[in-house]
Amino acid sequence: MATTPPRIFSEQRRKSSRLRMLGLQEREQDAARFVLDDMVEDIAERLAFVRHDPARALVIGDYSGNLARHSLGKAQDIQEADIVGNHVIDLQQPHPAGGHDFIAVLGLLDTVNDLPGALIHLRQALAPGGLVIAMFPGAGSLPKLRKAIYAAEPDRPAARMHPLVDTRAAADLLQRAGWKDPVVDSHDLNVRYGSLDRLVADLREQGLGNVLSSAAPPLTCAGIDRARAAFLDQADEDGRVTETFSILTLSGRRSLAGT
Repeated sequence: MATTPPRIFSEQRRKSSRLRMLGLQEREQDAARFVLDDMVEDIAERLAFVRHDPARALVIGDYSGNLARHSLGKAQDIQEADIVGNHVIDLQQPHPAGGHDFIAVLGLLDTVNDLPGALIHLRQALAPGGLVIAMFPGAGSLPKLRKAIYAAEPDRPAARMHPLVDTRAAADLLQRAGWKDPVVDSHDLNVRYGSLDRLVADLREQGLGNVLSSAAPPLTCAGIDRARAAFLDQADEDGRVTETFSILTLSGRRSLAGT
């Protein structure tokens, strides 16, 4: 019997966060974009390595447009989509069009409630033998921020950061979703910060904030001060904190038989 996936994330908050991020990216010339840029560069290198030259590609979540523009220029048909905007796609529903020989998903999958279903829909949207690469922040991300947030509320900490998928869980999910030749790996992106406020701003500018279904109450002024102090307590000798974004990559194919 089919079961309803747990509602961990709020779809409304997820879309609002995405729209706010897109607005900041459009208005602020120096808005942080390093997580997306890292993903685009990584996917481009992977495509070159496997010598996959798609003719019909679908790119989901690349608001920069750089992957389609610079790495998929030979494709005859490139569709770009997002969870908001003019070309909207719901990753938790069957895709409106199939037959793609390449699909890239940049971010987005770490905050869907039905991740197994989303992975099945991606496979079904591929042409036989088609390739999909999905990337998003995974387990191990933002350890310094997590420690600072816990220090802000030592007695009764509220849920302010969502759970993240690790490599083992991702591998199991790909097998359940029927991906052929599944591969899961991760790499760390390290960024240096002089303050907690700059890290929080970078997260907001990249749409990486909290979109949990149950919103936690705002931190008190005292809690914010404790978080700031706990963050800087983890600084190196030069007074800067090295924070880690652990980027998880899922890749695989649809079988040549189209199953």
